[in-house]
Amino acid sequence: QVQLVESGGGLVQAGGSLRLSCAASGSIFSINEMGWYRQPPGKQRELVAAVSSGGTTNYADSVKGRFTISRDNAKNTVYLQMNSLKPEDTDVYYCNKHPSWLTPNDYWGQGTQVTVSS
Repeated sequence: QVQLVESGGGLVQAGGSLRLSCAASGSIFSINEMGWYRQPPGKQRELVAAVSSGGTTNYADSVKGRFTISRDNAKNTVYLQMNSLKPEDTDVYYCNKHPSWLTPNDYWGQGTQVTVSS
């Protein structure tokens, strides 16, 4: 059964930090790359950060230097350490496979809300 459970969101002041976690079922996690996404209002869901099974990472320019993605292959879990948070980081954050692996029918979890106050 496909499962993606995101957690760790919350309300934080600008400049603060949060650590998001995503527990994924093995059928998803076995895919090479995993990513964290967010969907700004009125826009398409965007990839924030991605990590390969070997630990290679990529980041959107808007979060580079502030966010760090990592994974624990033994626990089928992906993390997103978010530092120096800005109000524009406010969004619901989701994890899933890298866009190169996604299909229109892929399952998405409920996400976790991150709210950054100014």
